[in-house]
Amino acid sequence: MKFIEYTVHTTTEGSELVADIMWRYTSYGVAISDIKDVIALQENKVMYWDYIDEDVLKERGDVLVKAFVPLDEADKILPKIRADLEELQKNSQDFLCVGTLETSRREVEGDDWIEIWKKHFRPIHLGNIVVCPEWIDYKKSAGEKIVKLDSNMAFGTGEHETTAMCVKLLQEYLTPESVCIDVGCGSGILGISAVKLGAKLAYLTDIDYVAVESAKHNAQINGVENKVVVAHSNLLEDANIKGDIMLANITAEILVGLAPSIPKNLKKGGALILSGIIESRLNMVIDAFTAQNLTLDKKIKEGEWIALAFKS
Repeated sequence: MKFIEYTVHTTTEGSELVADIMWRYTSYGVAISDIKDVIALQENKVMYWDYIDEDVLKERGDVLVKAFVPLDEADKILPKIRADLEELQKNSQDFLCVGTLETSRREVEGDDWIEIWKKHFRPIHLGNIVVCPEWIDYKKSAGEKIVKLDSNMAFGTGEHETTAMCVKLLQEYLTPESVCIDVGCGSGILGISAVKLGAKLAYLTDIDYVAVESAKHNAQINGVENKVVVAHSNLLEDANIKGDIMLANITAEILVGLAPSIPKNLKKGGALILSGIIESRLNMVIDAFTAQNLTLDKKIKEGEWIALAFKS
């Protein structure tokens, strides 16, 4: 089977937004190549980097986001991706630098892109959680909890700070009796991590059918499907679902739109963890949630991104 490898040139700040666009149109793979991640890990001696494309080490400028689209669907799908990228460029120009969003394409064989894509993956340490592609035989250390991801997930070198901060805050607020709700769950990393760390139940929701199916599958390969419920829904539509902890790792604008629906799903005394916020949107997010009688309890920052924890 032949594929088109569709590459977008962006920035660290824009990489996850570009990847999200690509995942709307393909379930065959999205990878983010950000040299800043490689440099940070090498400088901090966090881990030895086994899985990296040599071409990434030569890149010193743009972050590259690559999607793999079946050749026979490319003429239909690529214009839609291009249109969404143009919309992203327009909507972000006043608050977020997403780079040129220049694109390129090349035809690759199926076996070739699988090997190319796998080079973008490596175990990622998020506190006591280690997120690991299922084909890597990772030997965990004492106290570590492994969260495995299937090979069809968008978890490359770019999905880092926003997720890491969510997991860090999660470990501060979690108790063995916690019921966790993850809004916009994607691959299911946060909900599965919550259960691995001792949560009683995790309720995951996403509007993307591919994400929902992937989250269900990832719960199965991690052996936590009996404690993880995944729903295909538009944010939170069921007022009967109550969480001790709620997590939302989404863009600031979506978080603000979500704010009015939070109180009906967050238990009294519960914690709300938000991530995916940039500095210029910080006060907007804080104002939206304090207006719902939530109290800001903690703020942390990594790179360009900020995460917040509120108490109800």
